[in-house]
Amino acid sequence: MMEPLVDRPGPQIGRSSLGERMASCCSYRTLQAWLPILTWLPKYRLSWLQMDLIAGLTVGLTTVPQALAYAEVAGLPVQYGLYSAFMGGFIYTFLGTSKDVTLGPTAIMSLLCASYVGGDPVRAVLLTLLCGTIQTAMALLRLGFLLDFISFPVIKGFTCAAAVTIGFGQVKNVLGLKDIPHEFFLQVYYTFYRIPETRIGDVVLGLLCLYLLVMLQWMKSTLEPPSEQDTPLTRAAHSLVWGIATVRNALVVVAASFVAFSWNAFGSPVFTITGKTSQGLPPFRAPPLSETTPNGTSISFGEIVEDFGGGLAVIPFMGVLESIAIAKAFASQNDYRIDANQELFAIGLTNIMGSFVSAYPVTGSFGRTAVNSQTGVCTPAGGIVTGVVVLLSLAFLMPAFYYIPKASLAAVIICAVAPMVDYRVVIQFWRIRKLDLVPFLTTFLLSFWEVQYGIVGGVVVSGLMLLYNVARPSIKVCDHGVLVMELDSGLSFPSTEYLNTVLYTQALQASPPRSVVLDCHHVNTVDYTVVNELRDLLRQFKLRGVGLIFSGLQYSVLEVLLAADLPDLRHTASVEAALTILSGNAQ
Repeated sequence: MMEPLVDRPGPQIGRSSLGERMASCCSYRTLQAWLPILTWLPKYRLSWLQMDLIAGLTVGLTTVPQALAYAEVAGLPVQYGLYSAFMGGFIYTFLGTSKDVTLGPTAIMSLLCASYVGGDPVRAVLLTLLCGTIQTAMALLRLGFLLDFISFPVIKGFTCAAAVTIGFGQVKNVLGLKDIPHEFFLQVYYTFYRIPETRIGDVVLGLLCLYLLVMLQWMKSTLEPPSEQDTPLTRAAHSLVWGIATVRNALVVVAASFVAFSWNAFGSPVFTITGKTSQGLPPFRAPPLSETTPNGTSISFGEIVEDFGGGLAVIPFMGVLESIAIAKAFASQNDYRIDANQELFAIGLTNIMGSFVSAYPVTGSFGRTAVNSQTGVCTPAGGIVTGVVVLLSLAFLMPAFYYIPKASLAAVIICAVAPMVDYRVVIQFWRIRKLDLVPFLTTFLLSFWEVQYGIVGGVVVSGLMLLYNVARPSIKVCDHGVLVMELDSGLSFPSTEYLNTVLYTQALQASPPRSVVLDCHHVNTVDYTVVNELRDLLRQFKLRGVGLIFSGLQYSVLEVLLAADLPDLRHTASVEAALTILSGNAQ
């Protein structure tokens, strides 16, 4: 496993000043921060190489069929899935801070890509370059905190809707239907409307692949780890079953391709197959900045960017959010820490470099990261092995992909996205905080209309709920002969009108008017609007012959209030001291 960096005294060559040594240390640590490979490569062991090779090979065998399938989701030729699957392994080895994360095409990014590029490879590659540029700029400007404004209910709402959209979108391939619209509601309508056109061969093969994938996944999840009492034969059998279940996607796709090839060889093409694909490695070239349509019309860079619209915000954000969430989850599970801004930089540079090999936008994959972790990967170097497996597939296996049945790829996708439909989270929202269902349902429902509307709608609803809590802070009122009002959060300009209303209705408009102790020990900041409102309140309390005393003011807040030179400002260290003062005044 990756070990934490430990400071060790280096060799002392000659005598140097303390300042020079500190400068050297800082510069090396800065280099380590930007190139995390320097923290683990000097300590790399031979035993780690064995584990990284096994993990990388296993993930590679999982990546190839998934990449082919996700290209179908993105509406692109299948080879573009493989073009997108190898660059992340090489870049992340140098720049990543998680030993487990694998970058590549995912179901969600493929769905988002399909929404904005409409199956156009040129636009997909340009979108990759722009997304990478935006993500890299965010990393350099340390803007990773912006992701904090996308709440968990919004993320869950989007992933559940995306899983339903992607999963149902593959039903047409299981049924062997063609020319089905991409819009979700039209897709549902025409899929059911054209059920009589179903191809029996695709249905049988698709259902059989689904059954095998589900059974192999079940075997893996129920397989108990070997014990020390087990014989070597039992351990070998356990490893064999676990290995078969882990690379189930590749085995099922290979078996289905062999079946399709056999039927075609006997002159009975009963399956819908992938068909001809481009052979060989993608050329390394600068991504196109304009496009020429088949009828000769030239579309400029600016026009393409304008067509992308909100996708240039949605896709980079969702890509980073998905990858960092995965990295944090596995870092917590395996007891190490990640650097969110460095992860952002790694994803951004991966997308920039990926655009030079005709990739579409990529991010971290939860399923492949889980396989990587479970296989015992020790460092990010496992990604190099995965990348090599994908490159070998592109170089030598592309002709064999001709016979891959679309129904088998559809089965792989359906099994990959099914766990994303998490109905249990709805129950948790209901039990913990029912209001969280509002952004969740907003995102979930709007995502079926347009993906970007779902995310934006959920973020807006979450933001409004957050702003409401800021504008309406909870004020606990107790009556001790004198009203004691405890603010349970800070004071800022949106909350001043509400505080004013509470004080007027419960103290100043009472008959007779009542004195108030304002317990401010939770308040850690105030702004000009708050100070101005407090000035007016102090004047109103004085006019009515009652007192307003502040208690528990933090030093920074007290300093601001004293600098504002508020008239008749009185403050005490505790509520009890304020009550004593007001009780003495009353007597």
